[in-house]
Formats: sequence, structure tokens, C-alpha cells
Amino acid sequence: MNRTILRRRAEAKGIPLRVSGILAALLLVLPAAKADEGWLNLLKGHDLSGWVARGGQAKYAVEGDTIVGTSVLNTGNTFLCTEKSYGDFILEYDFKVDPKLNSGVQIRSECFEAAKTVEWAGKSMQIPAGRVHGYQVEIDPDVPRKRLWSAGIYDEARRGWLFPSDGGDGPQGKAFSEQGRRIFKAQDWNHVRVEAIGASIKTWLNGTACADIKDGMTLRGFIALQVHGIKDDKTRAGTQVRWRNLRLQELTPTAVSAASQNTLTEAEKAAGWRLLWDGKTTDGWRGVKTETFPTQNWDIADGVFTVHDAKGAKPVGRGNIITRERFASFELYADFKITPGANSGIKYFVQPDLDPANNTGAGPAVGCEFQILDDERHPDAKLGRNGNRTIGSLYDLIPPAATKRPNAVGEWNTAHILVRGKHVEHWLNGQKVLEYERGSPEFRALVAPSKYKHIQDFGEWPDGHILLQEHGDRVGFRNLKIRVLPAE
Repeated sequence: MNRTILRRRAEAKGIPLRVSGILAALLLVLPAAKADEGWLNLLKGHDLSGWVARGGQAKYAVEGDTIVGTSVLNTGNTFLCTEKSYGDFILEYDFKVDPKLNSGVQIRSECFEAAKTVEWAGKSMQIPAGRVHGYQVEIDPDVPRKRLWSAGIYDEARRGWLFPSDGGDGPQGKAFSEQGRRIFKAQDWNHVRVEAIGASIKTWLNGTACADIKDGMTLRGFIALQVHGIKDDKTRAGTQVRWRNLRLQELTPTAVSAASQNTLTEAEKAAGWRLLWDGKTTDGWRGVKTETFPTQNWDIADGVFTVHDAKGAKPVGRGNIITRERFASFELYADFKITPGANSGIKYFVQPDLDPANNTGAGPAVGCEFQILDDERHPDAKLGRNGNRTIGSLYDLIPPAATKRPNAVGEWNTAHILVRGKHVEHWLNGQKVLEYERGSPEFRALVAPSKYKHIQDFGEWPDGHILLQEHGDRVGFRNLKIRVLPAE
């Protein structure tokens, strides 16, 4: 084999070419027969078919097997975007960039035809019409400033740096720059690997692990190549960035490794997060009226906690499970996936020991509920009032925002429940869909005509268990994590 070809294959795999002869050939050639199985080449031919330019006026062209982006004076950031969107995937590519030019590769990105307000973590962000925004895997060769953050993650036109998250002056940014100085190849080809699986995004540069975040703001979007704007800097006019070996492997739910789920990053641990379910056992959970875990109704496989389809058997609810702990102020994340026509829920402030004699209609699983539902197929979506039994609602009390964006049946969604004292928020797939104040006159007015009207102090208890609901339908849960917040 030609040594140049051998070297390029090694670089593409992140393998240093320090092995030689027959051993090197074996390492690289033996897997070659299967190397492209399941992979999609994003450069399909000798033109840019399948791509569309957005934003500024920088130039893109194809030279052989390479896409070349060229900077232009006095224009904004320019993006060459795939026409197709992608959710869970592995992306690999090589890049070479002029040291005077900043660039990057967008993943799970969007571009709206009309201006839009996007909410995240209690903040509103204004996205202009036609503005490409979303996660960017950075190409950042700022050698003069000794900041080499290539393969970091920047949230373009939204929240800024996600990894490193401390702006460069903190320990994470300094360590990332130091690593970048060791592994980045200035004015040469570099290889990047990106794994986007659920809310997890991980990157590697030349075989070295770089960014590792959990962020569910956008779970699907297009891929885009960026040429950064250079304003009127004539010294950077005509500078170029090049990409080759652009390939992507879409991951089906069964192809997603269980090892990548039900884990916490070091940053999450430092911020006080812990797993509410370990992904393997029933530890920390029990039945509502028993100290043991139900012997039926649930199974654990491939990092997913699944409640069974009861196939019409009655009564439902006997498989409800609750945390052994009680929680007051907290923040909870949970991924869930429904089947056609499914009904379930995540309840909080659950009170398993209410006295039915003093609470007419009180069952053993009373609590506030983040509704999980197939809105199109389940009849409950049309019951209640104004959609207050649809996905994301505070069940039977408050409907979610009409702009909610649930993913399709069979795909993963992320529920986020935030409780700070009396203040509560429901979030669905990174969007806040409702909020309320427990015990407020408005809250009590909603309870008065609801199915909870005879339950004393409904929703106003100081603490309670968290419950995953068995409602006779098959629903999967994973990545349950929680952090306790200071009492307010």
C-alpha cells in the first residue's frame, strides 16, 4: 500500500503512524471491507448537490474530494447546510484551515424563515429570520492568543460557549487550550469525530477526547460548514478552510449504545446532579403501597426502564413506582419514549399515605403530573379543558404552550421539571411549556373544578415522592437525573 494513503487512513482514524510495515497495513486494511458500512458520504459527487448556502456571501466550491470555503470581505457568517436534518448520529470529517480564519461545523442546527423567540432555562433569545443557529463544533486555530479550542462546542447565535464553559480564563478553558496546543495540527489536516446521541454530544480531535456535554435544547437539525465573517480585514480576505472525508452514520434507537446513557459528566456532578435511576437495577424505587418493587409490569434492558403494555388487563396502576426518597425543591430531567396511543406520566409531590376517608377520590398515587401522551391517538387529549391532558400539561389543570414541540411517537423526548419552593415549571425538549405557583389563588381556582377538587391541600404539600406511571401502555424511560435545590 502507498505510504501516503496509509498515512491518510491513519489520520482519519486518529491512529498515529508510529507503527510500520505489515503491522500498520493490518491495522488499517483489515477493517477496510466494512469501514463504510452504514456510513453516508455527505459529499456525494463533484458538486454541492444536497447542500444549500445560508447567511453571508462567502464562497464554497468542490475541488476533487474536498469542499473549500473562501472568506469574503464585509459579509456575515456564511453556512453551507445539508438539506436533510439528522437526530442521533456519528459524524466524522477532516479539516485544514488558514491560521487567520475561524470556522466550524454546525450540528443539529436550524434556520427560521421568520424571527422567533426561543426560551431556555428561564431566558428568552431572539433568533432573527434567516439566522443559522445551533451547536457548532469549533475550528479555532488562534495560535497567537494561545487559544486552540478546535472540537469545542459553541452555541451559535444563542448561548455562546458550552464547552469550555468558562470563557477561557477558568480552569476548563485553560486546560482545553493546553490540550489543543498538544493535539492540533496547524496548517495541516485534522480529524474530528462527533457523537450526538440524545442529549449527549461528545467530540474527539485527532483521536483525543475533547468536549463532553449533556444539552437537550435541540435534538435534531441540519449539518452546516461555516466560513466566519472577517468584516473589513483585508489581511484575511480570501483565506480558506477545507473539509474532506465528510461522512455520517445515523443511529437508530437500537444502535445507540446503552453505555452512553444514564451517565453524568464531571460538570454535572460538580453542579450537584445525581442519577435518579442507575440504568441497571431497581435500586431507589419501590411500589406505591409496598416497600418492594413490583414483580411484573417493568423490565430493564439496554439502559432503558420500560413499563409493559398491559394488553387490556385491568386494573392499571398496580405497577406505578415511586422513589424511596421524598423531594421538596429540585430539578429533574427524564427522557421518555412512547408507543402509539400510549398514556403515562411523571408525578411529583406524590403522597402515598393520604387517608382516603378525608380525601374523597384520593388514590394511592396522588400528585402533580407531567402528562405523557400520544396526543393524536389517545382520547384523553380531547378530554379535560383546553388541552390540559395533553403531553407536557400539568394533568387536568394547566395546558402546555401551543408552540410545544414533542418528537414523533417512537422517538425520545426530554421532560424537565423545575420546582423552586412554590414555583414550578414544565419543559419539553428544551422549551418551557408552562409554569405555576403552588397554593396561589390562581392555582386553587384551577384545582376547584378538577378531578382533584376533593383532595385536601392538593399540590401544596411541602414534599413528596416522584412517580413513574403504569397506565397499561408501553413507555420507556432513561437518563433520569435530579439535583436538590435550596429551599426557598
